[in-house]
Parts: sequence; structure tokens; C-alpha cells
Amino acid sequence: MNPQESNPDLESFRTQWKAEVQAKQSLAGPSTHQTPQTRTAPPPRTKLPSAQNDDDSDDDGYAQPQQFDHAEAGPSTSSVQTGHPEGPERGDPVSALEHYEKAVERETVGKLGDSLQLYRKAFRLDDGVDQKYRAKHFPKPPPKPARAPSANAAPGTVTTGAASAAVVQPPSTKDLIASFAVMSIAPAPPPVEGMPPPPCPLAELPEEILVLILRDVAVLDVGDFMRLAQVCKRLAYLVATESTIWRRLCLGTEFGFGGMHYYWQQRVCWDPFTDADLIREAAEGEAPPLALADPAASGSVAASPPSALTLAERADRQARESKANTLAFYRSVYSASWQRMFRMRPRIRFNGCYISTVNYLRSGQASHNQSTWGTPVHIVTYYRYLRFYRDGSVISLLSTTEPAEVVHHLTRDALALHAGGAGSNLPSAVMRQALRGRWRLARESDNPEALPADIEGDVTVETEGVSKYIYRMDLELGTAGKITRNNKLGWKGFYSYNPLTDDWAEFTMRHSKPFFFSRVKSYGVQGA
Repeated sequence: MNPQESNPDLESFRTQWKAEVQAKQSLAGPSTHQTPQTRTAPPPRTKLPSAQNDDDSDDDGYAQPQQFDHAEAGPSTSSVQTGHPEGPERGDPVSALEHYEKAVERETVGKLGDSLQLYRKAFRLDDGVDQKYRAKHFPKPPPKPARAPSANAAPGTVTTGAASAAVVQPPSTKDLIASFAVMSIAPAPPPVEGMPPPPCPLAELPEEILVLILRDVAVLDVGDFMRLAQVCKRLAYLVATESTIWRRLCLGTEFGFGGMHYYWQQRVCWDPFTDADLIREAAEGEAPPLALADPAASGSVAASPPSALTLAERADRQARESKANTLAFYRSVYSASWQRMFRMRPRIRFNGCYISTVNYLRSGQASHNQSTWGTPVHIVTYYRYLRFYRDGSVISLLSTTEPAEVVHHLTRDALALHAGGAGSNLPSAVMRQALRGRWRLARESDNPEALPADIEGDVTVETEGVSKYIYRMDLELGTAGKITRNNKLGWKGFYSYNPLTDDWAEFTMRHSKPFFFSRVKSYGVQGA
């Protein structure tokens, strides 16, 4: 008996199922020519080697690849953009970039030998392949678009670019300081919330009293005065703009130009001037001009020649001449700014010393007891020291001893202690070679053809020499660095003078190096 005939219901179900399948197959053909629906394709997935589940609905065995191309993926996407497009299924590399990418892959997995060979092949094909690799896989980010101008833009807004986009420039230092004018000194907050703040007497002082306090601080130490600008914005404004304080510094003798000397103040050996020295000084044009005599003074002083002036009258004339020059430069050269003048105008600094370090090579003699490949070379190092004093004297020292062992002994007491070579067993024995001298800054009569502002930085130093000789150094004040001023002394000439025969001789400047200022705390704030 046929089993199909024994079960008519089953046979009817099979016939109906086949008819439905054939109907679906007949409808699938024309649907392939229709426009597919616009849908966003899911991101491609890469099967992890450790995945054990073959079910596509399980996402535990898949990881998302790193995307370097930000192009929008469509239905036709058939590849995955990864950090290194070279995959194990790709063929052998052909171009230089492909060799380089393959080498990176090998290096990543630890196959350094293979990566080295691939690197060599890549660079043989193209010596700039590393730049192409960097441009492909690590492109520079696009420039940020300019911000649109706002209604409350700062006055410093500048419009640039093809689209006239507004770029807000930061305010200048002058504008920033000017914005501190309306601010006051704020007291410190209370240590515990809810408690009254601690007292701040400085915030309650009138501004006139506060300016006097700041002036006294500046006279004692300019460095401490400048550091007050870091306390608060109100003090920063006063430090930067209070012209009365800067005028006091410029005209004073502590740090300013009232302590500068434009005439000799003593002999080279530190002995005071005599009448014969004053007569010789007047003959050589060293005395200040009579036109600077005070009209209100007595007629005898104004009409007397420079040789008849006493030392006190001579010093008074020099002080008035120095102040007149300072006031003239304040208006003409430094734009009526006392602060700018104090920073920019050349001046000698007394709270340290100027050090010149010289290094040069010298050929030595080969030893007869040892076999050498060539002639030995010696590195010679020596130092020159200059310490200036406010009274116009100076100490000069040439030594091979390092500065750390010299600067603390570079004093008048140590020089007097070792006069004549005494005290060779003392730590300050290096001062036995020190020389006494004097210094002055250049003035208009030194170079009548030049403008006074052009010769302001010249310094003349005269020291004792061998026997009756006198050594003369012509130096020039300069600046090394961007912050500190007047911290360098460059050479212009070095001479020896014989006063018996009135002969001059010039030293060679083959190995000479400039002097640089070094602060020495043991000298005190204002120097001796």
C-alpha cells in the first residue's frame, strides 16, 4: 500500500507547501531590479581569532576595527579601514609605501629581521617613503575655523582671513596693566569659612602713604620692589606706573645715575687728588665745564678756573652736570619714561662683579719617556675679575682660580692684607695678584663728533701695572639675554701706558672674552 495514499492530509500539506515555495521564487526575480531601500549599513565586523561561536547573532566574538577614513559607509562598502591596511591575505608588496607598511606590521609583531629587510627595500625604492606613510596614516588635523565676531568683542579685535573672520588678539602688557587701575588691595580670605577675615593694614592705607612705603623699599632693594608686583594687581599697577618712585631711583646714588662717575675721582693707586692733579686735569679737559656753574652761587666760584676749585666744589659741579644730562636724556632718548630709562640706560652695577672666562688650546711637547701618537694639547683656562665701587675705585684680578674661590675675597680688606705678597698661606692669598684702579663712564668730550647717547655705554678702567706702567681697559656696556640689562662688558681695547716716557702700547686681544655680571650676596644689596 502506498504510504502517501494512507495519509491524505500529509499529502495535501506537501502539495500546498510546494505551491507556496514556487510562488515566492517567481516573485523574487523582478524584485532584484527595484531600487534598494536607503538604509545605513552596519559597520563591518572582523572576527577575532579566539572566537568559538559561529552564530552571527552573537557579538561576543567580534571587535570593531579602528577607523582612519571618516568617509560615510554605504551599501557597497566591502573593505575595512584599519590602522595598517596590509593584511595577511594581501599579496606581496610592490610599491615603496606597501613595503614600509609591511615593515611596520612585522615590527609590531616582533619580527625585527623581516621588518629591517622591508624597510631597506622601501627606502631603496623611495627615500621619502616615511613622510608618505606619516601623511597617509597620521594626517595633520584641519585648521580650526575662526570664531565669529561677538557683539562684546574687545577693542583689540582684528579681522583677518578671506572670509573676514574676527580673531581676538590678547591685550598688550600696557593695556593689561592699565586695567588694574581701578582695583584695590584685597585682604586674604578667612582661614575657616564663616569666620571674619584677618586684618590687612596695607589695604586700609591711603595711596599717598603706600607710595612712600614702596619708594623706601625700592631705595633699599630694587629687586624686592619689583617682586611686589607679584603680590596683587593693585601693587603691580603701582610698581609699573608710579613715576615718582622710578624718578627717585634714576636720580639717586643707590642704584641710579647719581652714583655714576663721568670724571676720575681719585688716583689709580686710590690716593686722593692733589692740587697738581686738579691743574693737570684742567689742562687735559677733565674738569666739568664752567657753564654748569650755579648762577645763584657766589661769583668767586663761578669765575674761578677749574684748577682753583676745591674737591667739594668739583664734586658739586660734576653732580649738577650728571643730573642735567639725565634730565636731557629722559626727555629726548627715553620718551619721558623714568622706568624705561632705568632699565635701558647704561650703568655700572655694584652688587656683584664682572667675570671674563677665557679658554684656549695650546700645543704641548711630546714626552721622550712615553710613546705617544702625536703632540699633546693643553686646554688653558683663566679668569679676569672686575669689581666696581661707588667712589670710583675698582679692583682688577687675573687668575686661574675659579670664581667660587675668588669672588668672596675680592674686597679692599683682602687686597690690603696681601699687599706686597703677604699672607700666602691664607685662603684669600689669590688677592696677592689683584690690582687697584679707577673707573669712569664716557662723556661727550671723549668723542665730540658722536651723539651723547651713542657713547653712553663706554667705560674706561685704569689700573696699576708692572713697575711704573698703567693699564687701561676700554670697555663697552651691553646686554646678554632678554631680561637683565647692563650685565655685559665687551672689550674695545687694552693698552699699557708709561708715564715717564708718555708712551702707549696696545695688548693683543687674541684670547680676550667679554665680562659678564654675577650677583654676589656677600657684597650686600647696594654694594660697598
